[in-house]
Amino acid sequence: MSALAAGLALLTGVAATGCDSGPPGPTRPHGASGPSGPPSASGASAGTAGRVSPAPSATAPEELCTRLVTHWARRALDTPTYGDYQSMGLSNGQYEILRTVVDAARAEKKRQGESAANELIERQTRSACADRYRTGEPDKDPWR
Repeated sequence: MSALAAGLALLTGVAATGCDSGPPGPTRPHGASGPSGPPSASGASAGTAGRVSPAPSATAPEELCTRLVTHWARRALDTPTYGDYQSMGLSNGQYEILRTVVDAARAEKKRQGESAANELIERQTRSACADRYRTGEPDKDPWR
C-alpha cells in the first residue's frame, strides 16, 4: 500500500470514528478527550502529569556566531570568493570575522595542510565571536 493510500485510509478511519476512543459512559462523559479526561492547563493529560518536555533553550549569540562563521569559513576555504553575507545569514560584523578567518586559514592550509586550517578556523572564529559578543550584543545596530 502506498503512503498516500495509507494516509487516506487513516484519515477515513479517524473521520468515521471521531476523536473519541470509546462510547460515553459513567467514567467517560461525552466530549471528554483521551483516556483520562481533558488535558490539564499545563498541556499534559492527567495520565502524563509530571512528564513535561523541557522548553527549548536559546543559543547564546557568540555560539550562534561561531557556528555560522565556522560553517561558511570551511565552505569558503577552497573557493576564491566568499559569497554574499546576507545570503549566508551573517551580519556585516560576522562577515568581517569570516573574511579574516578565511584569509588566515588559506595561508595556514598552504603551510600546514587542511587539518591545521580547520583547527585555525575553529579557534579564531570562537575567539573573534566571543570578543564580538562579550557584552551581549555588538552595538545598537544588530547588522553591524
